[in-house]
Amino acid sequence: MKKLTIATALLAATASLAAINANAYQAEVGGNYNRIDNDNTKDLNQFGVNGTYYFNQVQVKDSPLAEAAFLDRASNVNAEVKYADNSGNKNTQYGVGAEYFVPNSDFYLSGNVGRSEYKVDNTNIDTKTTTYGAEVGYLPAPGLLVAAGAQGYDTEHGDDDVNPTLRAKYVTTLQNGHDINLEARGVFGSDDNKQYSAGADYYIDKTLSFGADYQKDKAIDQDQWGIRAKKFFDQNLSVEGRLGFGDDYNTYTIGANYRF
Repeated sequence: MKKLTIATALLAATASLAAINANAYQAEVGGNYNRIDNDNTKDLNQFGVNGTYYFNQVQVKDSPLAEAAFLDRASNVNAEVKYADNSGNKNTQYGVGAEYFVPNSDFYLSGNVGRSEYKVDNTNIDTKTTTYGAEVGYLPAPGLLVAAGAQGYDTEHGDDDVNPTLRAKYVTTLQNGHDINLEARGVFGSDDNKQYSAGADYYIDKTLSFGADYQKDKAIDQDQWGIRAKKFFDQNLSVEGRLGFGDDYNTYTIGANYRF
């Protein structure tokens, strides 16, 4: 009887561990397509790919699938590339970043560096800009992150600027059992460099969310409202989309991601 009890316990533990690992992942890759319909210029098309590698397996637990890595405080490195060629107007953007949740504490660090190259064939327009940013954050409560930092840029012609940033993100469960994500970010430079964004997502269930956002960039004198949605077909595969509405332009974005 004792041997049977031990064997039963081992089988239960093995089944439990298998179930946990089935809901865990360590990397995610994705692709997206973005279209800009502008009333004053030609329409623009851009393609992108991205990837994230987590230092440890992300445990999904009972989290909304889209927020599993954040709620699990999963440190990671990530990279992204975007490319557009519209009638000889070429725009390439690429960058790398990292997020680090300090073990056994509530502190958070992040950093990123990127490069933007814009060129128009048969003209003298050929600009290259390096961008960078860093943050220090704190998680005062489960699902809540507040981070402050700086972002800047440097062009090959010697133009540069650095501005302070402030960001907050909060994921929580409402009384009705559904989850919600709230996020906001600001860049507080000179009047010409201020940027603001805010968004919210409501999770119909752990696999499906609908949301809205607002973005304003004083540097290019543009603001935009957007609606967005994301759906996981299983633990690994998801699709997402966003519609953005500006004063004289609209944007359409679709993407897909796979975890493993």
